[in-house]
Amino acid sequence: MRTNITQTYRNLKRYQQIVLVLIKYGFDDIISRLKFEFYIKLRKTIIPRYKKIDLKRVTAAHRLRLAMQELGPTFIKLGQILSVRPDLIPIDMVEEFQKLQDEVPSFPIEQVHQIIRAQLGQPTSKLFIHFNEQPIAAASIAQAHHAITLDGQEVVVKIQRPDISRLIETDISILYELASLIERYIPENEIYEPSQIVAEFAKTIRNELDFIREGRNIDRFSRNFEGNSMVYIPKVYWELTSLKILTMEYIKGIKASNISELDKAGLDRKVIAYNGGVCSLEQVFIHGFFHADPHPGNIFILKDNVIAPIDYGIMGTIDQELRLALGELLAAVIKKDAHRILRVFENLNIIQGEIDERALRTELNDFLERYYHIPLIQLEMRRLINEFLEIIKRYRIRLPADLTMMAKALIITEGVGRQLDPEFDFIELTTPYVKKLLLRKLDPRIYLRDFVDTIDDFAHLIRIFPSETKSILQKIKRGQLTIKFEHQRLENLIRDIDKASNRLSFSLIIAAIIVGSSMIVQLDKGPLLFGFPVIGIIGYIIAGLLGLWLVVAIIRSGNL
Repeated sequence: MRTNITQTYRNLKRYQQIVLVLIKYGFDDIISRLKFEFYIKLRKTIIPRYKKIDLKRVTAAHRLRLAMQELGPTFIKLGQILSVRPDLIPIDMVEEFQKLQDEVPSFPIEQVHQIIRAQLGQPTSKLFIHFNEQPIAAASIAQAHHAITLDGQEVVVKIQRPDISRLIETDISILYELASLIERYIPENEIYEPSQIVAEFAKTIRNELDFIREGRNIDRFSRNFEGNSMVYIPKVYWELTSLKILTMEYIKGIKASNISELDKAGLDRKVIAYNGGVCSLEQVFIHGFFHADPHPGNIFILKDNVIAPIDYGIMGTIDQELRLALGELLAAVIKKDAHRILRVFENLNIIQGEIDERALRTELNDFLERYYHIPLIQLEMRRLINEFLEIIKRYRIRLPADLTMMAKALIITEGVGRQLDPEFDFIELTTPYVKKLLLRKLDPRIYLRDFVDTIDDFAHLIRIFPSETKSILQKIKRGQLTIKFEHQRLENLIRDIDKASNRLSFSLIIAAIIVGSSMIVQLDKGPLLFGFPVIGIIGYIIAGLLGLWLVVAIIRSGNL
């Protein structure tokens, strides 16, 4: 989806705000290279002198994080989502974006009641016997209120901010155009594939805006951990839930980040770290459906050291194919087989264009040798995964989004575990699950299923081969066989040629109007104004305006 000129003008006010904030945080060079200053001025909007922050000893990643914070919900969410994607952006940005907070002032209680009535069909007073008008939390997308249902159940009512969906859609359209401009004018950033990043972000945040989807995520988690005494999943009250309202059981617990409160409550931090680690590993290796943002603020601890995750808006899925690929990848790492790792990448079809396979194999072998003989207790999953992702990113190999989200979720789990228990060994805890995954990869039933699928595909090919061959021969006989030619990476050239031809045609039209108006003036016929034919004067005015428009368009493009 690319925005057109009309959409761009409608979003002008937001464009101006983005430009001002980028200037404020020292990104003038980007504004200049994107041809943005003139673009804003074109709509008679003058960019005022904007006082910059002190740029001394402040990294670009830090400044970008501050800019995102100031630009509001969409950009905060973009940063938070990118913070779990070290395969897309540099590590310094990943670490900086992890600091993004989306705590914002709450919106008025009158709007809360209006949304509840519009979404649930009844006023708040008829749905709850008590509704706390003071929110217990307020974030960029929604705020939460404590309430008691008509049958006496304590719940949390999560209510989406008014018009947040419209604002996010506006920002997404602007982000698409920014990505397009970056790809066109800043080619050195092409390696990050800005348009693809925006597409993945748009999908994720639209899912997060769907509270019915989040409720289903909770129910799926509840089924996955049914009978597991180490994990507690809150109940969803579907009769009080809609697209913009999520009502779920109120969890009375302590945040995993609140170490002092955990100690005061007499809870065992070692057991909590173990339970949290097992919970994450079961999500990934057994259920294939995992919480993609398990930071301490999203984990509550109940009595008996029970783990209670909350906020199920961003989830990841590891399907059977990805799990098999993960098993193959882990087997290759265990055997120090860099060639086998490359084969997994090829099977997943994630290698972008031509790469130097020999150089990549050398780097992977060096990586494997460096960590191979180190005792498990001395290994950190964070360092292992980040270094591996840095290597493959240099060669423009992009792992499936869910796989990198899984890796980041495990890194966060390890970090939380070590905060709770400095001796927490997540690698050792992971080992049995890895072994089970490798054994599952050798399950003969999987090979039998693949064999049956292959036979079925082959049988289908045999069935359609005669008719398809006959159809091709008939098309050749009738001269109707066509070959589709698809160009790659020529879009900019075609667009520039199209612009040039349009400008040439436009110039000819202007010239024709000038010539025609001159002939009318020479004839001295028709109604006169100041002694000159009115029609001729109008022609000159039209030609002048069109010529000015053409000059402005050429200047704006930066191609004088």
